[in-house]
Amino acid sequence: MDLPALAILPTLPQDARLRVLDTLFEPSPELHQLMLPVLATPFPSYPALIDAVGSRMSALATPGSSDRNVLFGILGSHPRLGRPAANPEHLSELSKKEQAQLQVGAEEQAEKLRALNAEYEARFPGLRFVSFVNGRSREVIMVEMRQRIDRGDIEREIQETIQAMCDIAKDRARKLQARI
Repeated sequence: MDLPALAILPTLPQDARLRVLDTLFEPSPELHQLMLPVLATPFPSYPALIDAVGSRMSALATPGSSDRNVLFGILGSHPRLGRPAANPEHLSELSKKEQAQLQVGAEEQAEKLRALNAEYEARFPGLRFVSFVNGRSREVIMVEMRQRIDRGDIEREIQETIQAMCDIAKDRARKLQARI
């Protein structure tokens, strides 16, 4: 999918505006609900739109907030690293490519990544490990994952996950706009 010019985004039909969110982030009914009213306003750039999404997500992160489940729905929409999605049709095209890159390699490493994913999700219920991969090796990603599990700070983890999702979205926007 190509990204539409930001000037016309507020005038597009609702499903087209939501496809933009799905392309930049991942398909998420919770993200749609959170951001649809905001997409009716103009933004000066895609990074500014992505920052607005990040700010809205961060506002939901308050411990004890009744909206935290909405945030966890958004953060949980990201695919597990190195694993094929249960519903690949729900992944953005860019995520499919990123995931394929991490699935290549030794089965032993793939099994270690699966185990780390399970440990991460047990340590941080409702979250998925999200990191801006950007060509980094599986080994480097697994070291980062281990460090974040061992740190065990859910509040910091939520903020790092939001930041990683925004970094990924900005990279996607940059790549998609470079194709125009």
